[in-house]
Amino acid sequence: MSTNILLLCGGDGAEHDISLLSASFIEEQLNKTEDFYVLKAVIHNNQFLVEDKPGYFDNNKTFVFDNHKFDVDCVVPCIHGVPGETGDIQSFLEILNIPYIGCRSQASRYCFDKNTTKLHLDSLGIPNSPYKIIPLPNEQYKQIALEFFDKYKDIYVKAASQGSSVGCYHVTKRDDVWDSIIEAFSYSTEVVIEKNIVHRELEVAAYEIDGELKISKPGEIIIPSNKFYTYDEKYSQDSGTTTTVEPEGLTDEEIHTIQNLARRAFVGLKLRDLSRIDFFLSKEDGILINEINTFPGATPISMFPKMLEHNGDKMDVFLAKAVYHAIKEHEKGENK
Repeated sequence: MSTNILLLCGGDGAEHDISLLSASFIEEQLNKTEDFYVLKAVIHNNQFLVEDKPGYFDNNKTFVFDNHKFDVDCVVPCIHGVPGETGDIQSFLEILNIPYIGCRSQASRYCFDKNTTKLHLDSLGIPNSPYKIIPLPNEQYKQIALEFFDKYKDIYVKAASQGSSVGCYHVTKRDDVWDSIIEAFSYSTEVVIEKNIVHRELEVAAYEIDGELKISKPGEIIIPSNKFYTYDEKYSQDSGTTTTVEPEGLTDEEIHTIQNLARRAFVGLKLRDLSRIDFFLSKEDGILINEINTFPGATPISMFPKMLEHNGDKMDVFLAKAVYHAIKEHEKGENK
């Protein structure tokens, strides 16, 4: 008997196309498990589309499309940004009582919002870059922003609820601070400003297999000195950015510290199944968590699958075990 998996991808946010690329890889990996039958549905214009034909969930938790009924055993929500990493699709699936892999709705929502991420990291005693939250575009917070700039002289302005560096601006002139904040507000209802950290950018894959939380050794994103890691720089074929799963010059103590902080963040923020946790390594500021991705990219250049494989695991095996675990936990819940 086959296990029916609904692979959701796309979304109507800025990362729609990247989600489709990731979903192609995820689908390929899922299909390596013989008893999996995978149906892919693209979320676009507030619809679930299977080969451009709209589908819907009926009262029996069955996905219906083009007069076909697909009994869903588990959902794989391969959606970067809205509505996946925002927690919306997870809440939807929880209401329908359908099992899914990945972080639950609350953890997804907390980690997607840069402000709530930072507040949680602070409460857990996990270092992150100096910041100020700008919740409203008014004169009071304009003065707070300008005072923050006067202290550090070099800052980033970021839309709080966006991924892949969307709505993010490097500011080195005082006259540009407020204009950049207003621009960031066009992408999000809140903004965060951060001290620019001169750093190496390191990442780990944090994932669960057979009940064990595994933290990979760090990989590194090597960005040209004249570039900022924008959405285009991340995904363009002309990108000058390179990656490696064997960074040079890291001490054992630095690797241990990064892995320990990643573990504390994964547990403290109640993540599940998978995440990519990004770090800054700075001579001045030490080791800082930059952000947490609750459904990391799986494109040909993405780090999560590379680091997982470098850590001795197989992506297809990881996904299969996550699916089986989600179904088992769901069955336990129904039988309580």
